[in-house]
Amino acid sequence: MSTDYDKIADQYSQAKAQPWRHHVELYTLIDLTGPVRGLSVLDLACGDGFYTRLLRQRGASQAHGVDLSREMIRIAQQREDDDPLGITYSDADVLDFTPEEPVDLVNAAYLLNYAEDAKSLRAMCDGVSRCLQPGGRFVTVNTSPFLDFSSAPDYRPFGFEARADAPWREGSRIDWTFHIDDQSIQVENYHLSPETHKQALEAAGFEAIIWHPARANPKGAAASPTGSWDPLLEPAPIAFLECRKRG
Repeated sequence: MSTDYDKIADQYSQAKAQPWRHHVELYTLIDLTGPVRGLSVLDLACGDGFYTRLLRQRGASQAHGVDLSREMIRIAQQREDDDPLGITYSDADVLDFTPEEPVDLVNAAYLLNYAEDAKSLRAMCDGVSRCLQPGGRFVTVNTSPFLDFSSAPDYRPFGFEARADAPWREGSRIDWTFHIDDQSIQVENYHLSPETHKQALEAAGFEAIIWHPARANPKGAAASPTGSWDPLLEPAPIAFLECRKRG
């Protein structure tokens, strides 16, 4: 992964407060995740622990967050220290991490889109599979593999831009720029097709692989800078994925 989150941890955490992250990303991901009460949960690429804490608050029996960035984990741990929920964290690479016991659910917000090629994507999927017990679910949101970002629309009204150079192809780099107050930060993602994802996931032992479109909370329309989420949803820059580890 080329983006150094240690250098932008505080700003990226602030970017999560942009309204679309709550009314579109969170709304769709949590709805897709479904009930978690009593489940053991692992939050990969957990960042500042936002989803880790939310899953625990929703009733997960245990929750552990993992992120490559030590600074992100520092922020997550500070929030846990300030408001203890019984969450634990590790600063570790998903490719190397193995939990003490396989979990029921792996959640990941923006993990697979850091894979630059099919080989690195397969390694990520293997890492996720290693963390799950048979029949366990993997639910994730990532940069959409269905959108050609070399001709993506202007998402600046929502507080960010997402663009790629032409020609559009496997492995194309996507530059996300988040505008926070009077400063901006940039994050690099990469494009791999839905078929490449399917092949990597199946090879890692997953089945029932389903992509879901982004949806907006109907109660949150007024929070959009444009008064509607439609320009963000069609075409949407993010997509959601669920699958299950074979038993």
